[in-house]
Amino acid sequence: MKVQKGLSLIELLIVIAVVGILAGIAYPGYSEQVRKAARTEVVGLLFESAQKLERHYSRAGQYADVDAVQTPLASGTAHYSLHAVRDKESFTLLARRLPGGLMMADPCGDYALDQAGVRGNPQSSGNAGGGCWGG
Repeated sequence: MKVQKGLSLIELLIVIAVVGILAGIAYPGYSEQVRKAARTEVVGLLFESAQKLERHYSRAGQYADVDAVQTPLASGTAHYSLHAVRDKESFTLLARRLPGGLMMADPCGDYALDQAGVRGNPQSSGNAGGGCWGG
């Protein structure tokens, strides 16, 4: 009697099917965790940028850059670009989703923060829920 070594084709197909099923179950959960991390990162960037602008206001007396005092802000993250609209008495920070990225389908949409601390999610879908700002 000859002893068989290795895997048969049926055994190999079963292993591939099991791995495929496990990957199909795990990937959506992994993607959601990456989205949560990207949301946390952009919220942190918005608050950090707002703090920089408040320090700028205390030194320059206005939020807009002046010749003597300039405050550069970060350009964004891997999933969002940061835009700042600044004038003497107010600022608005807007984090926009990068086109074609993982966050384009995110229900939270874009993020906005102003000098009064008012948070917003422009272009969010109705089912965004309360977890967009980490709450």
